[in-house]
Amino acid sequence: MSGKRVFSGARPTGKQHLGNYLGAIRNYVNLQEQGYETIYCVVDLHAMTTSFENLRELTAEMVLDWMAAGVDPEKSIIFVQSSVPEVIELAWYFSTITPLGWLLRLPTFKEKVRAQPDNVNYGLVGYPVLMAADITLYKAEVVPVGVDQAPHLEFTREVVRRFNHLFGPVLVEPQALYTDFPKVLGIDGVNKMSKSLNNHIEISASPEEIHQRVMMMVTDPQRTHRHIPGRPEVCNVFSFHKFFSPKEVEMIDRECRTAGIGCVDCKKILSRNISDYFAPFRQKRQELASDPSLVWDVLEDGRKRAKSIAEKTMAEVREAIYSKKPAGG
Repeated sequence: MSGKRVFSGARPTGKQHLGNYLGAIRNYVNLQEQGYETIYCVVDLHAMTTSFENLRELTAEMVLDWMAAGVDPEKSIIFVQSSVPEVIELAWYFSTITPLGWLLRLPTFKEKVRAQPDNVNYGLVGYPVLMAADITLYKAEVVPVGVDQAPHLEFTREVVRRFNHLFGPVLVEPQALYTDFPKVLGIDGVNKMSKSLNNHIEISASPEEIHQRVMMMVTDPQRTHRHIPGRPEVCNVFSFHKFFSPKEVEMIDRECRTAGIGCVDCKKILSRNISDYFAPFRQKRQELASDPSLVWDVLEDGRKRAKSIAEKTMAEVREAIYSKKPAGG
């Protein structure tokens, strides 16, 4: 058993899709089962930088998916970010020692500005500061991230180093644990899978819905006819076969390259395998959803457990800050 503490947060986006599952949820379960002390947070405060709509509903749907996929509230702490307000206090302390230049240089901030040019709010600029507070409030030693999130984690490490330099060795400098699927493309084969782009496949979708979405997936752009040999290495459908079709992936690779199998048949196999893979998940989710209070009971228990850790950290943080002596004093 590792015993190291893991923290990861996700914005409440409702029902989860294949990108969420392959990039994060599957990893959540694996870390939990490997003996890490796992803390998983619904970061609703972060979501508010974009929208306040349907936060309660989106939270419930996402947590249902987490639990149906195997995140166990008996083994992991699952809670909502805003329910432990100590994170806001720590974020404020961090904001007073963080140079503005550190925030403006982050590529994710520039992407957010492009995405919502009419709503470049204060919270959007300070997003990484709050993220740093999320991680350090619980003294997480390990943070699972994709390659695109690496700059944010390095920012957190910089904030921790500065805080500890100013006030003493109070906070833990987290280490990155890179995920197996750093980027999952959507059905368009170009952009990262996303609900906002409507290029996603929900993991709770019915077999019929999965089939419909898979048949829309873009394949090798050069394979414009059934008898033209394909290139699996550039085909987004094949990238999913690597995970969902382990027994058939070699055959699909071979037959695609020799035009022995067409894109339609290739998609049918993938559709069937995705549907079969998530069949136990769909059944479990239906069982969990039959109790409307379950999610909120889990989140309340998680809040209590998370708050216990947060209060201890903040007692140390306040002591370090308020006992600081003037330079030369």
